Amino acid sequence: MLSNVTKDRDFALMMKQHVSDLLAFLFDKEQNFGVLCKISDVSFNPELPEYMQDGFSHLTLFFLAGYTFESAYVESDHLIFEAGFGAENFGSVVSVPLLSIMQIIVDETPIFINLSELKLEELQTDERPKADIDEKSVEASMSVFLSNPENKKFFKD
Repeated sequence: MLSNVTKDRDFALMMKQHVSDLLAFLFDKEQNFGVLCKISDVSFNPELPEYMQDGFSHLTLFFLAGYTFESAYVESDHLIFEAGFGAENFGSVVSVPLLSIMQIIVDETPIFINLSELKLEELQTDERPKADIDEKSVEASMSVFLSNPENKKFFKD
């Protein structure tokens, strides 16, 4: 089941590491890029006026070029950059958790897609979410195992 992968802690850690490595690569190559991210997880300092925040969709694309690209860096599992918003170019420091980056885009082409459903806070706990067990898959696997006569030696008579 796909959710067994997308909700897995180790998968989320791998996605976070991949985002971090890819961002480092793009910074090293001085390659402008865009990040499509979950706006609910993004923070702004100073806070944007409400009318600006209301204009963002659930998934919002930030394009890092020029000064925004030059100001960008990764720190504490966050992509941080300065940007201007609206007609008045309202300045704010934007902080995006790496796991909230759903895509990284170069020249209108996604070069990274994050399918993890976990958030950074969920990775910081020692508890691992229980995986959903797909009963039909378990039954099908057992059926195939039992259909092989060689496997009967593993069962007591």
